Amino acid sequence: MAMITDLDHVRNIGISAHIDSGKTTLTERILFYTNRIHAIHEVRGKDGVGAKMDSMELEKERGITIQSAATHCQWKDYHVNIIDTPGHVDFTVEVERALRVLDGAILVLCSVAGVQSQSITVDRQMKRYDVPRVAFVNKCDRSGANPMKVTQQLCDKLGHNAVMVQYPIGLEDKHVGHVDLVTMKARYYAGENGQDITETDEIPANIADAVAEYREKLIDAASMFDEELMEAALEGEVSVDMLNNAIRAATLSLELTPVFCGSAYKNVGVQSLLDGVVSYLPNPKEVTNRGLDLSKDEEVVVLGHEPEKPLVALAFKLEDGRYGQLTYVRIYQGTLRKGEFIHNMRDRKKVKVGRLVRMHSNEMEDIDEACGGDLVALFGVDCASGDTFTDDTVQIAMTSMHIPEPVINLMIRPVDNKAQINMSKALQRFTREDPTFRVHIDEESGETIISGMGELHLEVYIERMKREYKAEVETGAPQVAYRETISRQAEFNYTHKKQTGGSGQYGRVAGWMEPCEEHEFFFESQIVGGSIPKEYVPSCEKGFRSMMDRGRMIGFPVVNVKFVINDGQYHAVDSSDMAFQAAARGAFRDAYERARPIILEPIMNVSVEGPSEFQGTMVGSLNQRRGLITGTTQEDGFVRIDAEVPLSEMFAYSNTLRSGTQGKAEFSMEFCKYGQVPSSIAEELKEKFKDRKKG
Repeated sequence: MAMITDLDHVRNIGISAHIDSGKTTLTERILFYTNRIHAIHEVRGKDGVGAKMDSMELEKERGITIQSAATHCQWKDYHVNIIDTPGHVDFTVEVERALRVLDGAILVLCSVAGVQSQSITVDRQMKRYDVPRVAFVNKCDRSGANPMKVTQQLCDKLGHNAVMVQYPIGLEDKHVGHVDLVTMKARYYAGENGQDITETDEIPANIADAVAEYREKLIDAASMFDEELMEAALEGEVSVDMLNNAIRAATLSLELTPVFCGSAYKNVGVQSLLDGVVSYLPNPKEVTNRGLDLSKDEEVVVLGHEPEKPLVALAFKLEDGRYGQLTYVRIYQGTLRKGEFIHNMRDRKKVKVGRLVRMHSNEMEDIDEACGGDLVALFGVDCASGDTFTDDTVQIAMTSMHIPEPVINLMIRPVDNKAQINMSKALQRFTREDPTFRVHIDEESGETIISGMGELHLEVYIERMKREYKAEVETGAPQVAYRETISRQAEFNYTHKKQTGGSGQYGRVAGWMEPCEEHEFFFESQIVGGSIPKEYVPSCEKGFRSMMDRGRMIGFPVVNVKFVINDGQYHAVDSSDMAFQAAARGAFRDAYERARPIILEPIMNVSVEGPSEFQGTMVGSLNQRRGLITGTTQEDGFVRIDAEVPLSEMFAYSNTLRSGTQGKAEFSMEFCKYGQVPSSIAEELKEKFKDRKKG
């Protein structure tokens, strides 16, 4: 495959949405219409094949996307790199790293459910990386479909300036096409796979008034960003090019969200959405990418896309396969060539590009070179997710991405020696691939603890251990990632003194510790007059910091504490770095109980959706779990209840919810904040910790 150099005709896009909005189904249709696949298969793989982008067996079985998958296709004379991302909140890091490297996105919404909890999370991620997006209101063939209402929800719930660029022709089982509000032509989709498109100037009489109204809204919204269009609108002479240019400019500046509608499953509207992608989303040259110049004290530099510039590329995703590590790379500037050496800015190691490929889900197409603006993959390069590669003529590193902290722990134990070896290999691979999946050994019990973003997240990895590594493991009860903190100020004045023959150890530290909401750990020295020499002040900080890893109440990390030292004493012979570290640790132990420590637990934002007839059951199920109801929305026989619920109460909630609502309700949750544990539960946790220590 030849290198793509005409960046005006390149689009790097992601497809993101709430779970079960139809992202993978949409991608399957896009691949079909761009001739990348020659038959359409459905997500759950009932025909034994499954959707192209869900290549993992687990994905086909469960009907969900677990790993983001990349592909490349051509629409007309445009090259489109696509990443299909998971919708479930447990795999949110897959969305995070995709949006970190993409130039634009399609936000998919269900025309019945509208803006859902994960839609809000995905939108927040897009805003974090300034990603322009178009919205696609999918499933217009379903009962209760209302893309106009969903467009309004985009404005009300997400704060978008959302405006429809299409108006549907028929809804529910009568959905056959749409009217393009830019060209004012009606488009009908027919044939077995929606390939027979008929375009006509004749707009159905029953929607003519609504079409005129929504076109007026579109022109009004777009003209706010284009004076020429505003003048033309006043004179009634709006041209298609003029309107398209205004919509594009407003979309790129993140001030407008064009809304498309259709049904991917019924093959309606996907080709028009592709037209919208190339019309309104940016090419790589229209996005400002910044790096940090390590040779100039991390000065921010703007990267260009010219092929002749020094190479800068970011490894944003890793996969450890049968033939070695596959590294997904976004090239920001310069040219990456097969056979050349590149340099890792993190560890300064030089590596050779043995194989360069363009991905098509789990298939690879070999290429010889790729330039700035492209998404490709490398084989056999040992690196970590987030590493930057250059050709060593510049020392530039890309900024890191936001990685959410795990909220749930699970104890795992191999059943035999063979499983132990295979489990270790699997854990090593999974922690490299997924920064939200963590592993550690509990110091007291010696047990292996895995941490992740939710029950499903850990469940999937345990299943993958069994299938891919033949590692049979037993699991213990899920454990919540509690935290400890203090609730009041406490002073300390502690002297560490030790005489063991020869030179001893001596150090005194005085000051106070207090709650600090802004920082997990904050240290301040107010020492004057040299009561503690300057070289020992960092030792005090190190000593305090070392005590934050394991609290004294239940053994979990301590957070949100500020330490201030304002006095102390040293000995000319016996004081040392170790002595002042020990003094700080002693001061912490001395003052911690007086600072009235409390236990914090993760509180989750939970959104439960289901038929209105089960509202009482759903509210009751949340109240039983110490849930605080924050909002209720009722529309068209469906109710959505938003609540804040402690994570410790959410285990096995899906079973309770399904049995109480005849399987008709569903829920999603994401981390919200840490909150104080009620005193009765705190006492239980303390007792369990004491028992573990005795055992």
